[in-house]
Amino acid sequence: MRTYKIYKDIRKGARIWGLPISLFAFMMLSILASLLIIIFSFSLMAIILAMVWNCCWYVGLTKIASNKYLLDFSKTFPNCISNKPDNLLNHVDP
Repeated sequence: MRTYKIYKDIRKGARIWGLPISLFAFMMLSILASLLIIIFSFSLMAIILAMVWNCCWYVGLTKIASNKYLLDFSKTFPNCISNKPDNLLNHVDP
C-alpha cells in the first residue's frame, strides 16, 4: 500500500514546483508561449532558446518566491501622517 507524506506547511500557501499558484501560472504561460514558438518556427535554435528561457524564468521565479520582500508593495504609506510642515533646514524651527 502506498503511503503519502503529510503536508504540514498549509499556512504558507499552496505550492506547485516550489512556486505559489500565481507564479506557477506565469510559468505555464511561458511554457505555452515557447511551445507555440517551437511549433511555428521549425528551428533548432528556437528549441534551445525556449529551453534556456524557461529554465532562467523558473530560476528567477523561485528567487522571487523565496524572497518575499523583493516585490513587496504593501509599504506604500508612511507610518505616521502629520500636518506639520516639513523643513529641510535643521537649525530653523517652523
